[in-house]
Amino acid sequence: MSALFGPSGNSRSFYDEGHKRTVEAPEWLKKRGLDVFEYSFGRGVRLKEETAKNIGKEFSSRGLIMSVHAPFYINLASTDEVKKKNTVRYFNESITAAHWMGAKRVIFHPGSLGKDTRDRAFGRAVDFFEEIVDETKSLGYDEVHLCPETLGKINQLGNLEEVLKLCNIDREVIPAIDFGHLYARTTGGIKSKDDYKRILDEMEHSLGDERAVKFHIHFSHIEYTEHGEKKHRDFKDKGFGPDFKPLAELLVERNMEPVVISESPTMMAEDAKTMKNIYMKLKSSI
Repeated sequence: MSALFGPSGNSRSFYDEGHKRTVEAPEWLKKRGLDVFEYSFGRGVRLKEETAKNIGKEFSSRGLIMSVHAPFYINLASTDEVKKKNTVRYFNESITAAHWMGAKRVIFHPGSLGKDTRDRAFGRAVDFFEEIVDETKSLGYDEVHLCPETLGKINQLGNLEEVLKLCNIDREVIPAIDFGHLYARTTGGIKSKDDYKRILDEMEHSLGDERAVKFHIHFSHIEYTEHGEKKHRDFKDKGFGPDFKPLAELLVERNMEPVVISESPTMMAEDAKTMKNIYMKLKSSI
């Protein structure tokens, strides 16, 4: 088995070539040698069931795997009862839509600290996520896995330790490791192969099962400030990190099988293919 690569949404070139709808993306991606696609519900789940099933059918018929990104409004640490109720709804709607599309993973942002301490905010997040896991299991869509994502701003929940603790609430929860975000929230702290190794080792030690092999990756170059993430960057934008090649070397050496999603802002398909080419060249040299 191998790592799988694809974009988070449609590249600018997809639209420049005259395409208008995501249902046209599977053939376009297949011709470019990509494997997966992440559909964003960032601003809310608005797809009708028929549309979602049609999109999923097109991807499935071409052998491409789908994941979805839940709305950005989710905040597991919120104390506002209306916002908490909405968060449960966002999870339920995202999982249901993923089921319609045949997607197996729902990636989500854990939330922010607000004006509270990190410990108190994360404690609330853990308690609330336990409730959400129980709630979403009642939907009966057991093939769909929740994936908490590492986030890029220092005042957000979602450092590596926090994401792994959320995953340990239930063995069906899979980590979504955004290496660009970790790079930003550590203000450039991923510089070498050893830096990547420490992240993968911590994930393996914390989870101790196949989730540390078949996990979810988001990757892009990131511009950051002292507060963490400022802006995602395309690979063509020079002077930004982190470098993908050391991570690719570890994925090959450790026989890992992650889904790797490019989150470049305008060239996500192109940068996904660049990553796949790097990975496949390393893999073929063994």
